[in-house]
Amino acid sequence: MIQELTSRESLELLARTRLGRLGCAQGGQPYVVPFYYGYHDNYLYSFSTVGRKIEWMRANPLVCVEADEVVNPEQWASAIVFGEYEELPDTPEWQDQRKFAHDLLTQKPIWWEPGYVKTILHGAERPLGPVYFRIRVVEITGHRATP
Repeated sequence: MIQELTSRESLELLARTRLGRLGCAQGGQPYVVPFYYGYHDNYLYSFSTVGRKIEWMRANPLVCVEADEVVNPEQWASAIVFGEYEELPDTPEWQDQRKFAHDLLTQKPIWWEPGYVKTILHGAERPLGPVYFRIRVVEITGHRATP
């Protein structure tokens, strides 16, 4: 049986999990990537390096996130977030929010993967300057399957 989750249950799922799939789009083309995040007070906090996902979210801040917990094919829960990308720039006025994001993310082991690993693109190493960002939860839905 599949049941709808309440908004609160969906947010609680986000708070329990740390790996999701982030969807962004540009020019009608969707792009979905895995990402680690920390949830706090209606925001998903994360970071990355500059690449396709950051460039696309800067151009179109409307994003979608999917997170799930799977016990087996008959017992699972998932939440879908419709949200808005907000970059936390490396400027004095944003330092408190960047520190908050960093502190929240470091509560989990290996928090910096996959956003901060050496990456070779088109034969060249990608620069590793961190880009901290958050996604404001605008709308959330969820479902749960039980045997």
